[in-house]
Formats: sequence, C-alpha cells, structure tokens
Amino acid sequence: MGGADGAIEISGRALVSGQASGEIVFSDIPLSFWGGVESTTGRVIDQHHPLSGQALAGKILAIPGSRGSSSGSGIILELILNGCNPAALVFEREEEIISVGVVVAEEIYGKSIPVICVGSQNFHQMAKFTQATVSGGILRCWRDGEQAGQGSEPSPPDVYNDSRLHLEQNDLALLDGSKGAPRAVAMKIVCRMAEMYGANKLIDVTRAHIDSCVYTGPAGLDFALRLKKMGAKVCVPTTLNAISIDRRRWREQGVDPGFSTSAGELADAYVDMGCSPTFTCAPYLLETRPTKEEQVVWAESNAVVFANSVLGARTMKYPDYLDICIAICGRAPNVGCHVKDNRTANLIIDVEKFHQVDDAFFPLLGYQAGRVSGGKIPLITGIEANEIAVDDLKAFGAAFATVSGAPMFHILGVTPEANTVEEATGGNVDLEVIEIGVLDLRSIWRELNTDDAEKIDLVSLGNPHFSLSEMTRLNDLCRGKTKEGRVSIIVTCSRTTLEAGQETGVVWELEKFGVEFITDTCWCMIAEPIIPVDARTLMTNSAKYAHYGPGLTGRKFRFGSLTACVEAACNGMSPAKFPEWLMQ
Repeated sequence: MGGADGAIEISGRALVSGQASGEIVFSDIPLSFWGGVESTTGRVIDQHHPLSGQALAGKILAIPGSRGSSSGSGIILELILNGCNPAALVFEREEEIISVGVVVAEEIYGKSIPVICVGSQNFHQMAKFTQATVSGGILRCWRDGEQAGQGSEPSPPDVYNDSRLHLEQNDLALLDGSKGAPRAVAMKIVCRMAEMYGANKLIDVTRAHIDSCVYTGPAGLDFALRLKKMGAKVCVPTTLNAISIDRRRWREQGVDPGFSTSAGELADAYVDMGCSPTFTCAPYLLETRPTKEEQVVWAESNAVVFANSVLGARTMKYPDYLDICIAICGRAPNVGCHVKDNRTANLIIDVEKFHQVDDAFFPLLGYQAGRVSGGKIPLITGIEANEIAVDDLKAFGAAFATVSGAPMFHILGVTPEANTVEEATGGNVDLEVIEIGVLDLRSIWRELNTDDAEKIDLVSLGNPHFSLSEMTRLNDLCRGKTKEGRVSIIVTCSRTTLEAGQETGVVWELEKFGVEFITDTCWCMIAEPIIPVDARTLMTNSAKYAHYGPGLTGRKFRFGSLTACVEAACNGMSPAKFPEWLMQ
C-alpha cells in the first residue's frame, strides 16, 4: 500500500531470501537469460526484447518471469560469480529457470541474491517507480527525488510460502547422505526447488535429458567438475543436449582451443557421470525417446515442449543444474506437467484458414502462438485439416518455446491429448479465445527478417537439429542445382542422424552440392570462425535461430522456408519480402 511520501511496500514470496537495493529495471515482457543476457557483462542482448541494450548489473530487475532456454540458470550463475549480476530479481509469478541458478550459487558457492515473487497486481505497480529495496519477502519502491520514508502497512501478498513437501524414507536417506555425498548435494537442491514449486511430494523418473552440458562459462564447468570429483553418477538412462563445439572436428574448424578445451571438459564430465554422448537438442528423434505418460526429467526448451506436447510424456521445463541433480537422485517434484490435471489447455488459439502454405508457416505460427500464450498452455484450433508432419511440429514447438514460458501446447486432432476440445481443455468451455490471422504472421515475418540486404552470405539449417527426413527433403531441393560459390550452407545434426544419412547416401549427395555438416553442437552455440568473419547476413528456416541469432552473433538475419533457403544458397540473394501464401 502507498504511504504519504508516495512509496509503497509490497509483501511477496521470497524464493531466495536476502537484502538488496538499487534502480528498478522493469519490463512486462518475460526474458530468456540464455541468448538474452550477456554472461560476462549483464547487458541485455536480445534484440527483440524492450530491454535490449540495458545494463542489469546492480539493478533490481523486475520481469514477469523467464521464457525460452533452460540454460538461463547457467547465465545467472555466471553473472553472480563474476559480479555482473542484478542486485535482486523480482518476478510476477513463481519462476524456476533463473531461480535455480541462484540456488546453486548459494548452495555450492555461498553467494546469492534475493529473488522475490509478488503476484500480478503488485508487480504491475512497479512500473511507476524507479528505486527499490528488497528484504526477505518485503519489497519497497519509490520514485527518484522522493523520500523512501516508511510508507504504510504492506500490501497483502497474493503468493504464499507454505511448504507442503512430504519426503518418503528413501528421500530422507538421500538427503542425509546415507546414499552418498553426491546424492545428498543433489537432493538438497531438488528439495529446495520442490518447495519453490509448491510440490507436495517427489516422484520417480525413468530417464533424463541434460542441458547443463552447454558451456556458459567457467562456473558451469566448475559445478560439473565438483560433482564428478565427488563421484556423482546418474541413476536413470540419461542423454546429453547439444554442446558448445563439434567434439570431433573443432580443430579443423579453427575454433579457439581454450574455449574448446573447456567445452570438451564439460561434456566429458557429464559422460563420466554416466550420461550418453548423444549431443543433440532433438532427443525426441532418438530411438530412446520416452513414451506417452512416462515421467521424465528433460531440459532444453524445445525438447521439453515436444516431449510433453507431441510424445505425451510428462516433464517440467527443467532448468540447467536441476536436470542433472534429478538424474542423480532419480526423484522429481510432483508438480506442473507431471500431473495430469495441470496439462489441460487454459487458452484457445483459433487460426485463420491459410491456403497452400509452405514450411515457414509452422515456425511463424509457433512463434506467434507462443507470444500470445505467455505462460498459458494453449489449444490450437483451425489447422487440424492441414497435413502436419513431425518436422512441422518440431519447427512449431521450437518457435513456441522460444517466446513462451508454457511447457506444452495442444493442437486439436493432432497431438495425443487433444482428440477433442473437451479432452484438451478438461471440459472447460469458458476459455479465452485468441485469433491468429495473416496480419499477425506478416508482423512476425517482418520481425524475424532483421535485414533488407540483397546478398546472403551463409545459410544456417538445423536449429533444432536436422532430422533424416529434413536431410532427404533438402537433397530433393538441391538436386540439379548449383550452389553459389561464395555462400556457405551448413547443417547441424546429431551423430545418429548423420550416420543414418551416410548409410542412405543422402549426406554424400548433399556434400557434393556443397553442404557442410556439423555434429554435437547447434546454431545457438556457434560463433566465428564457423560463421565467417566477413559474413554479414545469415538466412535460416528456424524461427528460434532468427530470434536468438542477431544477439548471439551480431549479424543480420533473413528467415524463410527451406525452399527459400536453397534458392538463397544458389543465387546468393535474399528471398521476396513475403511468400505468396502470406499475401492472401
């Protein structure tokens, strides 16, 4: 509530306790720290975010929550350990990705910053103020030139901090060290996050996919090496996400030896803990993918969304560090999408009918659907008559996960828990309906095409990793054509997919055309010299990379269909302003 001096006091939920003061940096748009905040400076580099260019070090950062990549926890850990962190984090709603990085900093390194959740009404009041202090669960805000004063009675919280977590006998044994020191460390972090989630118990998981193997800096490497030195081992079958280098070819690619050594050491640490060296951001393409209703712990935002939505498996959008801790313990919080009742849609998105679309339709639609969904799980209607392939769902899901905080989506008549509207919504007929039409997708097209240059220097494919069917289609599009000599065309994929493509001969044909294949890593981790120093404009069919790429690479981007990408590789020129189907 406000005082006579204009200051207000807000009671919230302390996700991580502490004290701090500083200038408020406020945005009502969620922010992905990975690809959105520079880990060495604390500057916002997401060129699509309103805070782009803003320095966060020493500030009270107020955002609704995180979105996009699970690696945001790694970025906040790096920021805390190098002293470029925000003074405090204020969220509208409970937030896990960034918060777990703060918890790891506190538990492992004894360094921390306060994290507080204040609820919707209180959060939006902060837009009117410029300065704040945080003390435990109390937030005090005032304007420049005003006295901080004492204000009046704090506004009532609309979030609560009531731990309901019940631990079984085996959980207690893990926590007290009876099952070994590594499991005790991991279990302590799991329990802290379970309480933050508001879980009432822990459940068994049957497999894991780890994103913590992405090299974000020395802090993430140190964390993994500490676990390895303690003798930590995963207790469920565990795959690894794409890492930061092509493990087998980084030397011939000219990648910096110092960086490559650290990135390789990080990957090796997780392999030594028992993880399989799959090194792919599309683990759902592997034969070991989970089945419907299987309880798993998956990280990597696009993989989580695909697992929940398309496979019907059950996982939270797990952040880095929490993923490996759960894999070590085999126990996860019984909350979110692990629970059937939490998987129903609470928003309907009705899509205008489009005619003769190309494959750019699905990433554009996924991006817009993710943006309007926020943190809500949507049911997409209006496209059930379209022919929708697995690759379309992969592109849709990756784009959706880039800008949404939601862990899944439903598509009526397509995804396994949306055979009917009633099934997808749990019978709730009073949901908000948002329409998406041609003007919306034109707007997204303009946003993702950040350059109007005529020349294309590099065609980037495989974010998420290319599938064998995408390779085959690419080969069909390239057959009989000649690549422009100065244009590079690079595909990232898993080792498994590359080997399958080699067996069918499609890799040989594409290499003859001029395609270069890179395994183990993915475009969100690739920099110079793989991206040539003189390359000014990149062309991609990935809405995810078109979003993150400008901030990560400093380059301009053009987005389009796979056909448009091949045309650009052959003539070196940008595609038309809009594809024909967007001119309807």
